[in-house]
Amino acid sequence: MSVLPLVFTSGWASGINAYAVVLLLGIFGATGLTDEVPESLQRTDVLIVAGVLFLCEAIADKIPYVDSIWDSVHTVIRPLTGAVVGALLAGQSGSLPDLAAGAIGGSTALASHFVKAGTRMAINTSPEPFTNVLVSIAEDLGVAGIVTFAMFNPEAAAIIAAVLLAAGLALLIFLWTRIRRFLRRRAQRRGEQRLASEAREATGAPPPR
Repeated sequence: MSVLPLVFTSGWASGINAYAVVLLLGIFGATGLTDEVPESLQRTDVLIVAGVLFLCEAIADKIPYVDSIWDSVHTVIRPLTGAVVGALLAGQSGSLPDLAAGAIGGSTALASHFVKAGTRMAINTSPEPFTNVLVSIAEDLGVAGIVTFAMFNPEAAAIIAAVLLAAGLALLIFLWTRIRRFLRRRAQRRGEQRLASEAREATGAPPPR
């Protein structure tokens, strides 16, 4: 069960930035920093794709509303990445069944993804864009720091990840009222736009410039 802390930590981090996790683990394995990373994550093509997608996420994640769209697209990708990375880590060490590791990594990634996506939805209820940038930078640094720390002290890193996950879930519950109000307003705006479009079509009026 020695690989379990690393599986849990990588799952938590994958729910926030899956591409950063794959990139960091691949680099750590390729440079010989750890023997826990399977060769499939160290391949050059995997590192290049992960690096390009990480740059895309670094940009999209800092733009209001675009970040929420990006999160919705990654509702499947992040948990799947957490599950695959967990299974690969377990297969490399042989100390935990692949299926169990995949379930742990995937479920942890799903939970942290919901925290990230929900928090961003709450932040997007504010009109200023600076909070998005600050939170995104903090998330990137947090993922990089904890995954790196997990290479040297996986048990302590897993404890930190568990505390952050619990705190994030508590914050999400606290912010749920604000998020629900934001979703209700957005649905109302879409309804108004649809009604306006239907009215223009019925009257033959040109669309607004």
